[in-house]
Amino acid sequence: MSEVVRRPTSAPPVNTCNIRVVVQRKLTITIDAEVYERLHDVVGRGRISQFIERLVRPHVLRGHLDSAYREMAAEEQREADAVEWADAMIGDVGDETR
Repeated sequence: MSEVVRRPTSAPPVNTCNIRVVVQRKLTITIDAEVYERLHDVVGRGRISQFIERLVRPHVLRGHLDSAYREMAAEEQREADAVEWADAMIGDVGDETR
């Protein structure tokens, strides 16, 4: 009969969990009734806040956006891929009939 020897590990297993805390604030704004109705029709009920936030975010967090663009531009391979893609798209447009 063989014997199983269990040796303790150097550290107990670790469970990790990443938590992203999102802090939101309520904002009351006043807009024209016609604009509100069209916004409600186009965007949909319950989605207006997200829609407005996506529109406003680049304007108020501009410094963050600028630094992100600089970081992306510094990645040479990514830039080369972007230029290649853009050049390919220009070629496709030139082939279209008018």
